[in-house]
Amino acid sequence: MAEKSLRTPESTRERILDAALDVFSSKGYHDTRLDEIVAESDTSKGSIYFHFPNKERLFLALVEKFADLIERRVIEAIEQQTSPMAKVEAALRACLEAFGRYRRPAKVMLVHAAGLGTVFEEKRLEINERFARLIRVYLDEAVAAGEIEAVDTDVIAYAWMGSIYHVTIRWVYSGEPSPPRIVGTLVPMLLRSVNYRRS
Repeated sequence: MAEKSLRTPESTRERILDAALDVFSSKGYHDTRLDEIVAESDTSKGSIYFHFPNKERLFLALVEKFADLIERRVIEAIEQQTSPMAKVEAALRACLEAFGRYRRPAKVMLVHAAGLGTVFEEKRLEINERFARLIRVYLDEAVAAGEIEAVDTDVIAYAWMGSIYHVTIRWVYSGEPSPPRIVGTLVPMLLRSVNYRRS
């Protein structure tokens, strides 16, 4: 009992999110009941409702948390590079490697969030837009620096996101192709699509 009294609101929120990840990833959104998350997190319904007004908001917070983690990994990878195309390549690798490292959250974000209605679709589109915009910025810089020829960076960024999404979805469902194989094949292919060759 003493351990529960020492929990902070933030640590309780994280416990709930961790438990929600376990339950959502194994049962899916529709088959998950809040009571299961209460039991898994060793909290109470009141604690869940204190942080999340309903199951939908809890699920969206989980998706957002994973998107933030991927974005942090991408930004950390980009910061270590100097040229725009090196940043593009680092962003692609970091994104794919994060998906490869975190299969359960990827399943929640890419599989269970699909087809859950307008609110979920808007969240997925918002996240997709966030990453496409990041790629587009560095592609534009690469064009300006003369590293690649002028291309429609808007279309390219969304096409790249589509490729990443579909290959990752296949891996989440089947375990194939393996994350190293995805990174080793997909990244060079995407870079070739803008006629970029490492010097």
